[in-house]
Amino acid sequence: MEPVDVSILVVSYNTRELTLDCLRSVPAAAARTAHEIIVLDNASTDGSADAIEQEFAAVRLIRADRNLGFGAGVNRAATEARGLYLLLLNPDMVLTAGCVDRMVSFARVRPEFGIYGGRTLQPDRSLEPSSCWGLPSMWSMLCFATGLSTVAKHSRVFNPESLGSWQRDSTRPVGMVTGCLLLIRRKLFESMGGFDDKYFMYGEDADLNVRVREAGYRPVLVHTAEAVHLVGAASASTSLRRVMILRARVSYIRDHMRLSGLALMLLKAGVWLRATARAGDDWRASWATRESWLRGYEPVTTAGGPVAL
Repeated sequence: MEPVDVSILVVSYNTRELTLDCLRSVPAAAARTAHEIIVLDNASTDGSADAIEQEFAAVRLIRADRNLGFGAGVNRAATEARGLYLLLLNPDMVLTAGCVDRMVSFARVRPEFGIYGGRTLQPDRSLEPSSCWGLPSMWSMLCFATGLSTVAKHSRVFNPESLGSWQRDSTRPVGMVTGCLLLIRRKLFESMGGFDDKYFMYGEDADLNVRVREAGYRPVLVHTAEAVHLVGAASASTSLRRVMILRARVSYIRDHMRLSGLALMLLKAGVWLRATARAGDDWRASWATRESWLRGYEPVTTAGGPVAL
């Protein structure tokens, strides 16, 4: 088959209507960019795969026989890709006109960044900031442990991972681009070994960004590429989502932070503080289940199978 400019990869799991809306937004977003769409459906039970197949005959649909998770799902879809670039796209995203065109055009002329993100918006067009973050550090972990990152959540000093009050309205290097809207050259993704499969959900993007940075690249946000993100709509319940995020954070700390023991103590302290301060039922549930998420994600074995949550 002939190569294309970009392979758009979507991993879906019981997100039928969201995925359909996402796919409907692609033609206008990539009007000037030769592209293909590959959807991996993680054994959805809501008819997602059948609906995609019925409405989008040109989409390459992969039906997984079990829930592989996000990272492993992307890796599987990437093996089918023929694009010069891969665009990872959450099913709860609706791209604006020209979004893909702008990301790919920028990547062509600025290859030194390696990973490219876009500006994500709420449905009312206000900022939804989760398309990029600062990377975790011992300082950010201390701010979390002491509650400073919550009290001063808009401060770049005391909540550095949030990038302060920056409205994502300028193109600039960032610590990491999240997997909801992430463009990367396919050969670079392959040279990194793709995502680490052990990150079932969350954390796989931070891990990839760090490894790409270590290879000499600088992830960047392209502010002119915009998309509406219904954040959390494709995720589990709030409490389960928090536990999964914490489990991913534990794995990231062990994989990439030098003072991992101290960082884990700070993480645990921050969860305890929020649980005892009655910051929400999800924090209390997270503290009650700490023995689960403090294990982190286990390395994937050759036997495979879904990760226990």
